[in-house]
Amino acid sequence: MKRVMPCLLLILVLFVACTSSNDNERSENEKTRSKSTRNTAVEIIADQLQTPWSIQKNGTDFYIAERPGNIVKIAEGTVERQQVILKKELSTAPEAGLLGFVLTPKFAETNVAFAYYTYVEGTEQFNRIVTLKLSDNKWLETELIIDQIKSGTYHHGGRLKIGPDGKLYATVGDATQPSLAQRLDVQEGKILRINLDGSIPNDNPFPQSYVYSYGHRNPQGLTWSMDGTMYASEHGNAANDEINMIEKGKNYGWPIIEGTEKQQGMITPLYTSGASNTWAPSGIAFADDHLYVASLRGTAVLVFDLKKDKQKKILSEFGRIRDIFVDDAFLYFISNNTDGRGNPQPQDDKLYRTPL
Repeated sequence: MKRVMPCLLLILVLFVACTSSNDNERSENEKTRSKSTRNTAVEIIADQLQTPWSIQKNGTDFYIAERPGNIVKIAEGTVERQQVILKKELSTAPEAGLLGFVLTPKFAETNVAFAYYTYVEGTEQFNRIVTLKLSDNKWLETELIIDQIKSGTYHHGGRLKIGPDGKLYATVGDATQPSLAQRLDVQEGKILRINLDGSIPNDNPFPQSYVYSYGHRNPQGLTWSMDGTMYASEHGNAANDEINMIEKGKNYGWPIIEGTEKQQGMITPLYTSGASNTWAPSGIAFADDHLYVASLRGTAVLVFDLKKDKQKKILSEFGRIRDIFVDDAFLYFISNNTDGRGNPQPQDDKLYRTPL
């Protein structure tokens, strides 16, 4: 027995070591498989996009607006870059160019869309909202909706969306002139509400005005929940980025308050990045009581659970994210690493798809 015990102990030690090694190997394999599963769940729909800004979808076809002045059509795996012919000289200033783009509700019949772009006129720069018509694979500017929206070096706003009420909504930045956001006689620092024929809706909160809400710095995302509640994303001043619940005629405070600050008659954001953090939020979408927010500086998609009042970060491997589109089964998003502020990956920028 004295001679057998050491052998038994040696066998036992070897067994435990092998078992531990196998467990560790399985654990690492599981981690690898999990990581691989997460990566393969994100599919590239199109690549080599040129500073893309907006995602639109008609049936199974995608239309991606690019800041240099193109619309990229993606249909059945084919990628086609379509020229946009504008009546004004497109600006190449930082953050400027062809920005907001949204198909009209009857696009399948009319080939008409709305666009928001920055243009140069002499020594000045402005934004305008127009209609575009697709003809012979080119987009032609046809009708002017709103012109001479002030445009600073930055803070153009630029998001266009069709609301559940059938109206066109546009986000407009403060043109780096903060005081404009509090003035109701100008368009800057506002969210605008427009009839599809370009006229002012009779039920807008301020008489003879497109202004729907004001006190905004640089709003870049719009979406609605199933019950019609409206949400907007907004760039703060270095930090204090915001997610706001937008109500008709309300003042969202810029530049008087920001972040969690409060003042009578002004609305504090639903969520803020805080004074020491920045998201640089852009396009947003709603699905199943969650807000999905494209984050440029945050280089991820931010998810806000509205029921549980929680938030998390997902899809953080793809760099700067500019816009998001959600349908019944998938979340689509575009990277924006070629905008001069990112670190482009091979074949950037890209349109991605991942299951919801």
